[in-house]
Amino acid sequence: MTLRTKLILAQLPLLLAVLAVGLLGVGTIANISQRSQRIVKENYTSLRAAYEMNSALERLHDAAATALLSGHYTPPEHFTEFKLAFERGLRQQQESSVEAGEAEATSEVQMAWSDYLEALRFLDQAGQGALSREIYFHRLLPSLSKVQKHVDHIVTINQSAMIQKGEQASARAMDYRATALAVSLGALLVGLLVSLAITSRLLRPMAMLGRAVQRIGGGDFEARVSVGGRDEVTRLAGEINLMAHRLRQYHQSSLSELLLAQQASQAAIDSLPDPVLVFDLSGKIKHFNLESRKLVARDPSPLAPSSWRVRDPGLEAHLAPLLRQVISSQGPYHPSGFEEAIKLDFGDGDRYLLPRATPVRESDNTVKGVTVVLQDVTRLRLFDQLKSDMVATVAHEFRTPLTSLRMAIYLLLEQVPGPLADKQRELLEAARNDCERVQTMVDDLLDLSRISDQGVQLRRQSVPAGELIAYALEQHRMAAHNKGLRLSAPGRDCQDMVLADQDRVNLVFSNLLANAIRHTPPGGEVRISAWSEGGWVRFEVSDSGEGIPVEHQEAIFRKFHGVPGAKPKGSGLGLFIARQAVRSHGGELGVESQPGQGSRFWFTLPQAQV
Repeated sequence: MTLRTKLILAQLPLLLAVLAVGLLGVGTIANISQRSQRIVKENYTSLRAAYEMNSALERLHDAAATALLSGHYTPPEHFTEFKLAFERGLRQQQESSVEAGEAEATSEVQMAWSDYLEALRFLDQAGQGALSREIYFHRLLPSLSKVQKHVDHIVTINQSAMIQKGEQASARAMDYRATALAVSLGALLVGLLVSLAITSRLLRPMAMLGRAVQRIGGGDFEARVSVGGRDEVTRLAGEINLMAHRLRQYHQSSLSELLLAQQASQAAIDSLPDPVLVFDLSGKIKHFNLESRKLVARDPSPLAPSSWRVRDPGLEAHLAPLLRQVISSQGPYHPSGFEEAIKLDFGDGDRYLLPRATPVRESDNTVKGVTVVLQDVTRLRLFDQLKSDMVATVAHEFRTPLTSLRMAIYLLLEQVPGPLADKQRELLEAARNDCERVQTMVDDLLDLSRISDQGVQLRRQSVPAGELIAYALEQHRMAAHNKGLRLSAPGRDCQDMVLADQDRVNLVFSNLLANAIRHTPPGGEVRISAWSEGGWVRFEVSDSGEGIPVEHQEAIFRKFHGVPGAKPKGSGLGLFIARQAVRSHGGELGVESQPGQGSRFWFTLPQAQV
C-alpha cells in the first residue's frame, strides 16, 4: 500500500465529520434564507406602495402649485395620470395589508385622499384669484399634510414589523448556531482524534524530512536525509538530498544574484496593500502580489500550462480595453471617478477596486507590459454614497419651502397684496430668478440621487425624432428670445422613429439647450439638427458661444465640474445626468468644440424597428 493510500484512509474519519457538519450547515442556512425571504415578501410590497403614493402625491401637488402660480390657472393635463398613480399605489397597499394596525392606517389614507381630491375639486371650481389661494393654503395644504402623515404611518408600521421579524430571525439563528456548534465540535473532535492516531505513525519519517528541509532553507546545503524503506518517503528523501547538492552548486554561481534581485522585487510588490497585476503585451499575467491571489487562477489552456489568468470574467472584460488603451497610447491610465470602480466578491463581502494602469518600459523606452494596481476604494465609495444621500435629503427638504417661497414671490409680483414700487419690483424679480435657479439645482440633485440609487429607469416608446426636437424648441423659445438669440431647428422635419423614454430625452435636450443659451452672447444662434446613420439617430445642438477648451471637454461630463473661468455657472450636474440618460438608452453623448468657435453637443438614440 502506497503512502498516498495510507494518508487518504487516515483522513477518512475527518472527512466524514466535515460532511456531517456541512449537511447541518446547509440545512441551517436554507432555513434562515426562507425566513429572510418571507420578511421581504410580506413587507416590501407595502413599502413600495407607500413610495409610489408619496411620489404621485408630490408630483400632483407640484403640478397644482405650478398651475396656480402660472397666472391663468387651469387644471394641469397630468392631474389624471398622477391621481391614477396614487390610487394604484393605494390599491396595492389595501391588498398587501398584513400587519397589525396597517388596515386601519390604509383606511385613514383613503379618507385623507378623498379630502384632498375634494379640495382639488374646489380649487378647480374657484379658478384664479383670491378664493383659489384661500382654498390652497387653508384646505389643500392641510389635506396634503394629512395624507402624507398617514402614508408615513404605514411606512413606520412595516419598517417596525421588518425590524421585529429580523430580531426573531436573529434569535432563531442564534439557536441554530448553538446547535450547529455543539454538533460540529463533537463530530470534528471524534474525527480529529481518530485521524491523528492513524497519521501520527505514518508521518514520523516526514518529521526528519522537515528538519532537513529547514536546515537547507536556512542555508545549510550540507544537510542530508537518511530514511529506510521503499515507499514515497524514501524517494522524496533522495530528491531532497539531490536538491541540496544542486543548491550548493547554484549558490556558488553568479545566477544567485539574479534570484535575489527577483525575490526583492517580488517582496516589494507583495508589501503593497492593494492587488497588483503585471501583464505582458499579449494580456497574460506575468507577476502578481499576495493581495492578488484571490483574483488569479491557473490558465487551463494546454498551450500555456504554467501561465496565470484573471479568475473573474467580469474583471477580465473590464481590464481588457484598459490594457489595450495603455499599450496603444503608451501612457498611464487614471480613473476619472468612483463610478469606474469594479465590484468583486472576496468571500468576506463585496469590495470595490479602482484600476490604475502604468506601462512597463525597457531601457530603450519601449513598452513591454502593463502594471495594474487595483486600489480598494470600498470605504471611500461608501463615504461618497453617504454624501450623495445627504445631498438628496437636503434637496428633498428644500422643495416644499422653496415652492411656498416661489408662490409668495409670484403673488407679490402680481401685486395681489398691493401695488409695488419700481425698486421693489426689481428686487422681487431678482429674487424670482434666484428661486428658479435654486429650483433647477434641487431638481438636478434629486435626479442625480435617483440615478445613483436606482439607475436610470426607462419607459421606452417609438416617437418621431422631429417631435422630440419640436417639444424642446417650444420649451426654450422664450428664453432664447429674451436673450436675443436665433433658435433654429431644421431637425424637426426628421421623421425617423427612435425607441426612447420621451421624458428622459426631454431632460437631455433641456440641459443641452439651457447650456447653449446660457453661454451664447446676444445676437448668436443655437441650432438643433437630427439625421439617421447605421441604425441610430444622431441629434446635435450647436451654438456660437465662447467654446470649450480641449482639456476640459471630457471633464465637463463629470459631477460638479465646470469650465474654469466660464460664466455664468450652473450646478455642474446637468451634463452628467444627460450622459447617464443617453447611455441608459445604449447611445453616447459627446462634444466637439474649439475656443471662440462655439460648441456642438451630440448624442445618439437607437432607431425604432418598423
